[in-house]
Amino acid sequence: MDQINYLAFAIPAFFLFLYLEYALAVRLKKTDVFKYESSVSNVSIGIAERLLNLFIAASFYELFNYIYIHYALFDISNAWWVWVLLLLATDFVWYWYHRLGHQVNFLWAAHIVHHQSEEFNLSVSARITTFQALIRNVFWCILPFVGFHPVMVVVILTVHGAYSFFTHTQMIGKLGWLEKVLITPSLHGVHHASDEKYLDKNYGDVFVFWDKLFGTFQQEEEAPRYGLTHPIKSYSFLWQHFHYYFELAEACKREKGLKNKWKVVFGSPALLDQDIRPILEKRFLQHKSIDRYRFKFKKYLNGQLVICIILLTFTTAFFSYFQIIDKWVVSVFVLLTLINCGALLEQRKWIYYLECLRLMLVVAYVFYQFDLLSLIFIPLIILIMLERTFSLSRVYRNYVLQYEKIE
Repeated sequence: MDQINYLAFAIPAFFLFLYLEYALAVRLKKTDVFKYESSVSNVSIGIAERLLNLFIAASFYELFNYIYIHYALFDISNAWWVWVLLLLATDFVWYWYHRLGHQVNFLWAAHIVHHQSEEFNLSVSARITTFQALIRNVFWCILPFVGFHPVMVVVILTVHGAYSFFTHTQMIGKLGWLEKVLITPSLHGVHHASDEKYLDKNYGDVFVFWDKLFGTFQQEEEAPRYGLTHPIKSYSFLWQHFHYYFELAEACKREKGLKNKWKVVFGSPALLDQDIRPILEKRFLQHKSIDRYRFKFKKYLNGQLVICIILLTFTTAFFSYFQIIDKWVVSVFVLLTLINCGALLEQRKWIYYLECLRLMLVVAYVFYQFDLLSLIFIPLIILIMLERTFSLSRVYRNYVLQYEKIE
């Protein structure tokens, strides 16, 4: 059991803190801090990133190690003061990665997901996509290149990430003199705001030095309005991940010449045609009045999220013991389930077929484990017969895809 990944315990710890934040919000009568649909979206995106990160984390450590061994500029020791220097260097790299992530369309496409939530609570810290994780790990390569040992880098990145988790909350107000040194929840809330005076401010993750040095610091004054300046109109797991890539593709399609297309991909988000998103939303999203109605059958959706969380925790802990087929089946099942959760919130009519696909994946995996894969056609035929006899798709739509009116 020496190869257990004890970072798996961070997953239940995350939900413990999330529950404590919610309980405090209820006690302080600030329940508007949480919105069910938004929280489901936040958690779903976080589960996907943590799961897919299991496949790439080791590769990036090996990359850090390779760069350190072959290209390190300096031979930096592990003295205590070096750890302080590394923390400062890490936050400095983060500042520029983060700032560029807001100023370059290609990078913003990966980072925009983190800013889509119109609520600001601990669940928002989970809104990190695999695309964003890949990009920021490329930036972290600068640290072993300078000469910091990869083990030290990984440790500091863990501490750095843990700190930023606690800055995503409204339950902690302004912290006085600490805000002259550290990024606090109040200061990071400014960064998540869509108010004009707060746009493109407070890029730091731990320290405020860089924002003050490079002119991007902003104290919280009026209460922020969180989210994007042009909010997306969907809780779809897929749309939240890919809508900006579609927008860039559409913008490139409208431009003539490689130079102009290049300017779209690597230009500023502020210069992107804001008429593109509404056009794509009409093309790809079904439109319902979500202001007065909401998803009713929450227990079913909650159960699916709980299953995903359990699978993520177990897979994280014992990933090194899994066979490749086990890893892929768990990953595909969880991703299909997360897509399913978003589709439930959106009341997508095709969700029944996604449910069938997910069911057949589980059955096929069980048959594979018992060396019965050649008989997979039997449960498939049974499923088809049940559909023909009882019209399961209609039953599913009638009893699962339900809205309730908001008074």
